[in-house]
Amino acid sequence: MTPWADGPSMVTQCPIQPSSSYTYRFSVPGQEGTLWWHAHSSFLRATVYGAFIIRPRRGNAYPFPAPDKEVPIVLGEWWNRNVVDVESDAILAGQLPAQSDAFTVNGKTGLLYQCANETFTAVVEPSTRVLLRVVNAGLNSHLFFKLAGHNFTVVAVDAGYTSNLNTDTLVLAPGQTVDALVTTAAAPGSYYMAVLAHDTMSPLAFAASDTTTATAILQYNGTSSTNPPAMPAMPSSSDSGTANAFYFGLRGLGAPAVPAPVDVSMTIELGLGQLPCDPSQTRCNGTAAAAAMNGVSFRLPSPETSLLGAHVDGVAGVFTADFPDGPPPSGTAMSVGTKLKKLSYNSVVEIVLQNPAAVPTENHPIHLHGFNFFVLAQGMGTFAPGSVAYNLVDPVARNTIAVPGGGWAVIRFVANNPGMWFFHCHLDPHVPMGLGMVFQVDSGTTPGSTLPTPPGDWVGVCDAQHYAAAAAVAAAPVPVPAPAPVPAPILAPAPAESPLPPPRAVDHKPSPNLPQRREHTGTSNSAAGRRAKGHLACFLCSVLLFFLLRQHKA
Repeated sequence: MTPWADGPSMVTQCPIQPSSSYTYRFSVPGQEGTLWWHAHSSFLRATVYGAFIIRPRRGNAYPFPAPDKEVPIVLGEWWNRNVVDVESDAILAGQLPAQSDAFTVNGKTGLLYQCANETFTAVVEPSTRVLLRVVNAGLNSHLFFKLAGHNFTVVAVDAGYTSNLNTDTLVLAPGQTVDALVTTAAAPGSYYMAVLAHDTMSPLAFAASDTTTATAILQYNGTSSTNPPAMPAMPSSSDSGTANAFYFGLRGLGAPAVPAPVDVSMTIELGLGQLPCDPSQTRCNGTAAAAAMNGVSFRLPSPETSLLGAHVDGVAGVFTADFPDGPPPSGTAMSVGTKLKKLSYNSVVEIVLQNPAAVPTENHPIHLHGFNFFVLAQGMGTFAPGSVAYNLVDPVARNTIAVPGGGWAVIRFVANNPGMWFFHCHLDPHVPMGLGMVFQVDSGTTPGSTLPTPPGDWVGVCDAQHYAAAAAVAAAPVPVPAPAPVPAPILAPAPAESPLPPPRAVDHKPSPNLPQRREHTGTSNSAAGRRAKGHLACFLCSVLLFFLLRQHKA
């Protein structure tokens, strides 16, 4: 119910201007695990990001053996040039951007680079359990992650618990997270954690990946760090077998209630291609690299208004609600547009994501804002309806799915979060190329399912007037209400029942395996509603106290 806290520029808000601010306010009901935050405007997220960790509520335990230590591991990419210039050069030329010059682990490259800087080191105790919370914050690269001398037990992905998956290699597409337990049972010493790009482009002649290796160190406490750490044997950069075994082997924890029946069924074909150069692409030579979903190369709206701003303020002509439910006939030329798919509140949506085997092809990490989804099936080749067995027993819940080149995936979610939600490839260069679309989820009919009024410091229409109004709200001090005057006595008998609703059970937490259907009541839990109830309670208390004092004096 807070789509204005989502962040993608020109989708849910206008960009935050220099020397100004915007406060993101949101709740995380029913979620536990590792997420992350990042800038969502151009290539700025190359360095503007961080881990976002949600631990169990006090008194609740992890659904796996409790770790003795937790270590966030945020993997990133580094360019020696200004990242904004890297993106600008690529867009102006209509080409893919230059590959990164290094990978990083918690902001440090390790010592295997000529420009080597410091190495991140995690000091651990022997014979303990360590929970590694790994995030792929890179822009362009799928990543292999290994730890010499140790194996992993995967217990969560994308803030959704999983049944235990034992592996020696973690695979993370851009935007994904993995929580993995490590038992420090090796010989005392130092061990490299190593990061290598997983090159998914086919044929490899088209590939231009960063071929470097970043390292961090897991060091047993009390051991010397003078000897070189042990190095893990890394997979081949093109080892799709290891990657698919990891992705396809994930299962959800327990038996979540998979939503059914399906109300909206879609097939979305992911495509790479070319379009004529735009006049603004001054260094483009005839055609520019482009991408599309169902033949539509997505374009963000003009800089006058965001999509959510147009929806909230009723600005016409910003988008059309005609995104196709399936791919166009073979041979249809790629089109350009700002097309949305409208979804009714609480509808169950199933999407077949098809990644064609056309040359070139690569694994596309597709990310859905605002929801988790169940991964019901994955495979290679062309999806054939009716011939695939869905996992309706223990599917893994994710927010980003790696769809292999020449393969497919089936996902399902409940559209129970009103707003405008971006659905796009998390390979960052593919976003301006057009590999995305937006779901417009309508409000429901009850107060708990109706989108509330946006906060005053949110800017949805990008003109000077709206920016100025939001800046005034952001700069204003938070008002402290003055004490209410003591009211005159009310001698009428008190009502038999309190007009206040019973308090909300704040300890209730739904299953972490989201998504799920939620029951909505007519009770408002907004900040304004809580303040109104608080004022009424204070008023009634004051009346009662005044009445008792008068009786005592009498």
